[in-house]
Order: sequence, then C-alpha cells, then structure tokens
Amino acid sequence: MIPAPMFRRRTLAALLAAALLVACASAPPPAATLPPIVFVHGNGDSAALWTTTAWRWESNGWPRARLHAVDFPYPSSRDDDTVAQDGRSSTDEQRRTLSAEVDGVLAATGASQVVLMGNSRGGNAIRSYIANGGAAKVSHAILGGTPNHGVQANPASRPNNEFNGAGPFLLGLNAPKGPNGDEVTPGPRWMTLRSDNNDKFAQPDGLWIGAKGTPTNVTFEGPALKGATNLVLPARDHREVSYHPEAFAAAYRFVTGRAPATASALHIAPEAQVVLGGKVSGFTAAGPTNLPLAGAQVAVYAVDHATGARLGAALIDRAVGADGRWGPVSTDSRTPLEIVLAAPGFATTHFYRSPFARSSDLVNLRPERLAEADKSAGAVVSFTRPRAYFGLPRDSVLLDGAPAQGIPVGVAGVASAKLKLASAEARPVVGEFSSGVVRERIVGVTWPARDNQLTVLELHE
Repeated sequence: MIPAPMFRRRTLAALLAAALLVACASAPPPAATLPPIVFVHGNGDSAALWTTTAWRWESNGWPRARLHAVDFPYPSSRDDDTVAQDGRSSTDEQRRTLSAEVDGVLAATGASQVVLMGNSRGGNAIRSYIANGGAAKVSHAILGGTPNHGVQANPASRPNNEFNGAGPFLLGLNAPKGPNGDEVTPGPRWMTLRSDNNDKFAQPDGLWIGAKGTPTNVTFEGPALKGATNLVLPARDHREVSYHPEAFAAAYRFVTGRAPATASALHIAPEAQVVLGGKVSGFTAAGPTNLPLAGAQVAVYAVDHATGARLGAALIDRAVGADGRWGPVSTDSRTPLEIVLAAPGFATTHFYRSPFARSSDLVNLRPERLAEADKSAGAVVSFTRPRAYFGLPRDSVLLDGAPAQGIPVGVAGVASAKLKLASAEARPVVGEFSSGVVRERIVGVTWPARDNQLTVLELHE
C-alpha cells in the first residue's frame, strides 16, 4: 500500500514539474523536420490505446500523416516462446510485424528513420527489432513500463517465457554491449519510462502474476536499462508510464529537446469537426485478437451530456466489411457518443464515450460477452480505463454515485469496475474518475441483460 501523504507529495512534485515544462516551452519545430513516430502497443492490447497520445503530438505540431500505430494480429504472448500456440504470438512474429510496419512508414513518408514508442510488451518488440538489424532505421526508442528484466526472473519457472528475466530472450537482449557493458543496442537514443513502485509488473512479490508471497527476483527498477536515459514518473502505473500526459511530455522533450508548446501536457487542441473510424476485432479461446471481425454491426449516436439519451437518428448504422473497418462518422468535439457494437456470439455492447477532441482512425472496437454469473442481473455496467489502471487511494472512482467496487488499495492493477443492477429498466448511470489533474465524467444508459446487452463507460484518459 502506498500512503496517501506520499501521493500528495508526488502530485505536488508533478505539478511543479509541469509548471517548469510550461516555462521552458517554445514553438514546435517545422513539420518537415519531424520524424515519423510508430507507436507499439502492449500485451493483449491494440493500436487504439495510442489515440490520446497521438492527439497530444498533433496538438504540438506533428502532422497526423507522421503518426502511426502498429496493430499486432495476435497481441498476446505465448506461454512458451518456442512453442506454437493458437491465437498467441512469438517474439519473432512481433519483431517481423514491427519491421514491416517501419518499412511501410519509411516508404510512405520518405524519412530515413523513425521514432519508436512502446508500452510494456511493445518494448520487447522494439528492442528485438533494433537488435536484429533495425538499428539504422530508428533515431529514438522510448519504452514505457517494458519489463526489461522480466516480470519474474527464475530459470526454473517457465524458462522460455518471454517475460522471464532469466530466460533466453531477455538475457540475450540484456547481454552487455560496448565498452561500458550497456544493455541497449548501439545506434538509437534510448529512454525508459517507469514508475517508482506502482507498476504491477515490476514488483518484488509475485502477487500480480498469481504467485503471492513468492519473490519475483525483480525490483521496482526492472524496466530501467543500462545505457538508456531512465526516467521515473512517480505514482504512475504500468500503462500510465506510456499513455499519461506526463509520459507524452517526457517523450516529446526526449525527441525534440524542448518542452511541449501547449499550455500543459494535459491539453489536447480540439478540432471543430471530428471524423472517426477504426477496426472491429474480437476474441479467440486464447484471448483478444486484432484481426477483422467481418459482419459486425456498428451504430453511432450523439447523446445528451446529462442523461446519455440519444439525440436523434444514428450518425451511421451499418455492417463492417471483410477488413473490419467501421466509419467514417462525422461529429464534433463537444458531443458525447454512444457506439453500439453487435456481432454473433457476443453481447450487444453499448460503449459510451466522452466527446472526441480530435479526429482518429484508431477507434478500434471489441465486443464484450456477458459473464455467466451476470446473466441473471437486470443490467450490467462496466466502467473501464483502457490506458491505465484504477488505484486507491491515488484515484477517485465513482460508479452510479458510489465508490466503484473491486478496486484494491495499493498498487494500481485493475482497469475496470463492474456494477450489476437488479432492475432492467433503462436509466442513466454515471462514471466519474479523477486523479490529480486528470478528470473525466461519462453518462450512459443501462440496457437489459436478458436481451444479451450491456453498457460500457469507457474513459479517454
């Protein structure tokens, strides 16, 4: 457990740091000199998690055409990296997918090098790509929360697992290089972003990997690398060290040598007209995929800020094709949305989202399934934070006017909270989140579970 006074001190430190960044901010460099950036998501995730990060780069002068996010077809790692596993990917498959993405971006932009920015497992792919022939194509490599020394380091326990710090994959990447014995591959400039002690996968105890009370042989410093610029973001969690405004500010300064030009790293410059789209994908028995889910039906509605009620007819309502793409839908940066996703074998999922500040083609969607234990409820509501975890006492998380349930005190490690209601009658339900300067409020409407429908209140931040 992390004491509340410590969090208050860290919050003050973060605010002071932000003030210094603003004081040092200057105009962004000319667009023609800006390198393309390729964002690399983590285990089980999708390119969609980089949406708000891309908005922040755009708000500071980066052309949208120079911001790219890879979508790994099978984003989850194998149990044993050397053994084929349906619906899972190996480190070599990740490396080859990233290599193809980099080559495509360089060809499309005419640039000679890219910046690579990855979260968690995405950092493994970045390191593997650079170590196996990609160094000359990368100017900067930024790794947020990457378990560079494993989530555990035990040669006797799953030795070929990608996340075993005592296994061949990470031992190979971490082998000393150059006269100083650096762990990073020479060529690119390297930076790691990590938490002080709030990363669920950089803990000395195995609680978050299902081995409570067992030493992991990994420390809080596990994501740091010899030879890199290693930066600590106090109190940030495993995903926030990549997706939080503080992570953006650190990455921007590392790439450009200056602070963001916006008033604060939190600021995203809104666009009057917003065009949205993305990809629909699903799940296999082995976990989530980023493969197209053809035939899914997507409808989008503008909704009322206060009640979540629909404002008129659907902005779009159509089935997606073989490529899984949905959209485009035109809206504005002031109006919240309900996105309804229906696909055979899944629950009809009603996603309620805050207004989208800017256009994006990364609004990827995966339908949900009602858990067997939830099918007897009148209605089911999930409150989710895809780009971070909920943590107490750091955060305030309210669902339907009460503290959200199922969030442990201490290390932030839970990204969703669930509410089961006895009544199936439709009514507004509110999710409220605040953590330091980050605040977001979403209003949705409940839908009857008996009709295989559920509500998801999904945070941007």
